[in-house]
Amino acid sequence: MKRKLFLLIVVLVLSIFLVGCSGGGIITPATEEAKIKSVIHEYLLALNDQNWNKAKGYCIYQGDRYYAVEEAEDTFDTLYLYCNIITINAYTDIQNVSIYGNAGQAYAYTGWFITGCGYYEGDEGYTTYYLQKIGNSWKLE
Repeated sequence: MKRKLFLLIVVLVLSIFLVGCSGGGIITPATEEAKIKSVIHEYLLALNDQNWNKAKGYCIYQGDRYYAVEEAEDTFDTLYLYCNIITINAYTDIQNVSIYGNAGQAYAYTGWFITGCGYYEGDEGYTTYYLQKIGNSWKLE
């Protein structure tokens, strides 16, 4: 009798832990706003890593942001002729996202700093990211 009671308590405790680990079993899909924020953050992370192809992958082919990445890549290639180590640190604080069907925009405070050979240059301020939904993905214009 004591053994059955002990096994019942163990099963109940285990089931409580397992239910707690699963997050309640409810998986909510990402909202469109969250997808837009993710694209912007991943784009900036790719720039920080100087992974130009990945950064361009978050942009509409031959759009303004796409060409901006290509210009940055060319600039970095030129800087590497003079410096061995060049870093970029881009960041953003997205404050508002608006979605109009397959078009979206995000208003954010964004900054970037580039360092190399003991010098640095940077800028920061408010910017608006324009996006377009292509298929199931958002791309920067």
